[in-house]
Amino acid sequence: MRLLVTGGAGYIGSVVGALLVAEGHDVIVLDDLSTGHDDAVPAGASFVRGTLRDDAPRLLADGVDAVLHFAAKSLVGESVAQPSLYWGNNLGGSLALLEAMRAAGTPRIVFSSTAAVYGEPESVPIDETAPTRPTSPYGASKVGVDTALAEYARMHGLGAISLRYFNVAGAHLETGEPAGSGLAGDGLGGEEPGGEVRWLGERHSPETHLIPNVLKVAQSVARGSGGQLTLFGDDYPTKDGTCVRDYIHVTDLARAHLLALDACQPGQHRIYNLGSESGSSNLEVLAECRAVTGVDIPVEIGPRRAGDPAVLVASSARIRADLGWAPELDLQAMVADAWAAALASAGPDRTR
Repeated sequence: MRLLVTGGAGYIGSVVGALLVAEGHDVIVLDDLSTGHDDAVPAGASFVRGTLRDDAPRLLADGVDAVLHFAAKSLVGESVAQPSLYWGNNLGGSLALLEAMRAAGTPRIVFSSTAAVYGEPESVPIDETAPTRPTSPYGASKVGVDTALAEYARMHGLGAISLRYFNVAGAHLETGEPAGSGLAGDGLGGEEPGGEVRWLGERHSPETHLIPNVLKVAQSVARGSGGQLTLFGDDYPTKDGTCVRDYIHVTDLARAHLLALDACQPGQHRIYNLGSESGSSNLEVLAECRAVTGVDIPVEIGPRRAGDPAVLVASSARIRADLGWAPELDLQAMVADAWAAALASAGPDRTR
C-alpha cells in the first residue's frame, strides 16, 4: 500500500513508519520538523518537510491508500499556557487533513490519540466506555479530532480507528540504511557505525517522560558529573506510595497501528485503548533503571504535583478481542532498549 505518515519524523511515528517499510509498504513521511528530526525518518521512506494544511492535499491527490496520523503538539503544560496553539495545530490541522482525504478519496486513517482524553478517571483499569473529561487543551484537542473522525465516518464513509495510549517507552532497533539527513551526533535517531542499524527513540525537548529522565541522571552519574532524580510524591494510596502508570513498549505500540490499519472499515470509527493492564510505580521504574544501568541513581522525593492521579492503568480487553493485539515487551525490555539507545547516541564517550 501507499501510505502517508504524518509526524513520521517523531518518536512514535518513526517507529511505525519503520515497521511499515519493513512490511514492504510505500511510505511517505510528512513532518514540519517542529519537534521531529529528519534523521529519524524511516529508512526507505520518502520525506516531505511541510504541514498538513499546505502539503497534505497535494500528497493525497497523487493517490494514497491510507493515512497514519501522528502530527500533533503533545505537551500538557504548554497546552495550558498556549491553548490556541493546540486547538489550531491539533484540531485545525487534523480537520484540514480530513478535508484533503475526503477530496482525494483516501478511505482509511489510523489516529494517534492519548489517555489524556480521560482526565482523572473514576475507576481503573480504564476502558473505552469511560467518560472523556480532559483536564488540558492537549487532551481536549484529541477529543475534538475523535469527534471529527466519527462525523467523517458517518457522513463520508471514512474508515477510522483511534488508538489511545498511556506511557510509551523504550526504543526500536531499525536495520537498513538511514533516511533523512543522517546528521552525526544528532541524538537517538542518529546513524550507528557502519550505517546498518540505528535506534529510534525518545529525544523530546523538553523531556517530560520518566524513563528517559531517569536514564539521563544515570548517564550523568556514570560519567562522574553527579545528578539527582526527583520523584513527585510518595504518599499516594498505592503499593509503595508513588504514582502508578501504565507503560507500553514503542514497538508493541507500533504493531497495534499496523493491525488497526488492516482493521479499518468503511463508515466506522472505532476507539481502542492500549496498555499493559498492570502498571508500574515510579519506584519500580527507578529500581528497573538501576538494575539495567548498574548505576545507583540518587533520588529525592518532592511534593506531589497538582492534578497527578494516583493510578492510571488501561484496559486493553477490546483490542485483544477484536484485533488480537497484546503487549509482548515488559518494563525491563523498555528500560534496556532505551538505555541502549541512549548509549548509542552518546558516541565514543558512552559509559556502560
